[in-house]
Amino acid sequence: VIPTAASQIPLIRNSLIVVLPNLPAMKKILKSVNFLVILLSALMSLGWIYPEHRTIGMKAVMKLSPEDRAMLDEMWAAAIKGHEDRLTGFVIDPGQGIRPTRLDFAAWMGIAGDHSCSPNEMLHSVLESDWILRVADVVAQLRINLEKARNNSEIINYIRNSDLRLQRVDEHYATRAGSNSVHFLLARKSFDQDVELYFQDCFRQGTDLNAMGAYAYFHQLAIQKAAIFSKGEVASSQKSAVMLAALADEAFALHFLEDAFASGHIAGTWGNASQKKGTHDYYNEKGLEVVTWEGKKMVLQGDAYMSERDAEAASNVIKASLEHLISVAAGRVKLQGDLSNVSFQPDTFNVCRNNFMPAFQPDHTLVKSILIHTPVSKLASGIGELPRFRSEIGPFVGVSAAMTGSTIFNGFGSDQKDPGAVAGLEANLMLGLGLDGVLNEAGDGLIFLQMGWRQDSPSSNQFTNISSGLRTNSLTAQIPGRSAYNLRLRLPFWLIPGDMLIAGPILGIFAPAKLQQMAVTAGNGGLIPWQSGIATGIGRFQFILGREAGISFYGFGSMNDALILKDKSNQIYLLTIHSAKLDFPILEYRPFRSYTESQASIFKVQFSFGVDVPYDYRVISPENVSGVKLHPIWDFTTKLVFNWRHYL
Repeated sequence: VIPTAASQIPLIRNSLIVVLPNLPAMKKILKSVNFLVILLSALMSLGWIYPEHRTIGMKAVMKLSPEDRAMLDEMWAAAIKGHEDRLTGFVIDPGQGIRPTRLDFAAWMGIAGDHSCSPNEMLHSVLESDWILRVADVVAQLRINLEKARNNSEIINYIRNSDLRLQRVDEHYATRAGSNSVHFLLARKSFDQDVELYFQDCFRQGTDLNAMGAYAYFHQLAIQKAAIFSKGEVASSQKSAVMLAALADEAFALHFLEDAFASGHIAGTWGNASQKKGTHDYYNEKGLEVVTWEGKKMVLQGDAYMSERDAEAASNVIKASLEHLISVAAGRVKLQGDLSNVSFQPDTFNVCRNNFMPAFQPDHTLVKSILIHTPVSKLASGIGELPRFRSEIGPFVGVSAAMTGSTIFNGFGSDQKDPGAVAGLEANLMLGLGLDGVLNEAGDGLIFLQMGWRQDSPSSNQFTNISSGLRTNSLTAQIPGRSAYNLRLRLPFWLIPGDMLIAGPILGIFAPAKLQQMAVTAGNGGLIPWQSGIATGIGRFQFILGREAGISFYGFGSMNDALILKDKSNQIYLLTIHSAKLDFPILEYRPFRSYTESQASIFKVQFSFGVDVPYDYRVISPENVSGVKLHPIWDFTTKLVFNWRHYL
């Protein structure tokens, strides 16, 4: 889905090598960095989600005339012979719900393209696999949930839950698609390109794979098989096989014809990876005014946001395609040409591994009878182009500022048990890779290294007893005001923090497909998906324990950090001290995120726990004193963070 994304691989790889120069394991992972492009390709390919594809298909079948419906039922009855245990008795089953045991023809349109890469693979999964029934169960529940969703936050959460379940039951769900545009309309070259020339471009051998070309290719194969079915001399057993193959080819074709009515697939047809996904997602949600080649105007949306208007428009064109197939199968339309070499098996052309249109002879009546009712694609890059939107994908540089407020539970001294408070300010530089919301808006594949400086206030607790009415400055604070150098790393994990650093070098060499699957899972909450984002009306919440960690090094400024202690005998000690404060965020709340063409602004609140570990300390007064012991300080911190990131 990202034909230009391959050019970004060196940039992404080199940026990350700079980010993590001292982590050899990460460098090895980056040898397989192309998994990021494949990942993005897969997830951007969604025009409609499975239940929406199935709904469009059912509507189309129910709109058929009684004569055509009877013929389609006859075709289905022939096709399912020997497979009655996996396929429904009727061509569609409107009442099919959760935990289905059999699949109807409309379900094939949802499985095609998104859960399979060819008609042959799709049919094998439908007839032979167990996981495909679990996929149908997941999407049936998703359909129920979307129907009762009250707002966009609930839609996001339902999609999140569904995607996580789909990734578990279909391990290739997020990595199946290849780096092509097969689910998208081919962008028009000019505003005055007419319908005939446009579709010639779509069908031409060597053209980038595109939705209209894929539809025409597989539909052509389907009607050739239907023509054989119509011949009286074909044996009954052969009729069953050839019709099963014809319907598989047609279902695969119809998936891409339906995608042509998803607004993000009309608009998001060019640009780099970030632009393509951002534009795709924006118009799918917000909608787009379009006009069909015959001049009919309409407003369309996209995946998970399908309206009744969208379903009606798409189903009318699906109906026209089915009528064409039925007319050929019934013998009412005769095909010209030699059919002796037509296969009785579903086609094997793989839309995930191939990037260009294969050679075939399209039936040009398709353009006038079917494709003229499809939306006109938007222009390619240049004058008159549609406004583009970006997602947070790709390498970035940025700055981060933060205010912190910490509750500390003790001091460094063994007898300092009183709690207190410390405030702080931070200023940091960031370098990393954005992969936010790749699978859905609940995802978080953000990777960054942050470096900077912080200044802490003196602690509110005192090292010595002072009369209750007296407030002093930092002189008597258990922890004086001090500064530190910061480092912070954010990195998704699969099961335990840091596991991608360990597994990456091994799987990148010996099992790259498994690495891709692990990366998808890590970026979407982990194997136990408790770290996926939760959308609400007031912002997004996310548990991030283990996903991000920071360390601050105190005592490395131009002046030594000094500390005053008092023991139980009231002996006063003056020490110099170095310490390292570890910070582990637990929960993150993001009220808003603003994103423009090349930069993001994010405000978030983090809640974390930490420990300040003293080391390399010595008593300087009184002299020649030994045996003084310091203890770690534990804290709970609330941090207000503002990030600004510029995407390269």
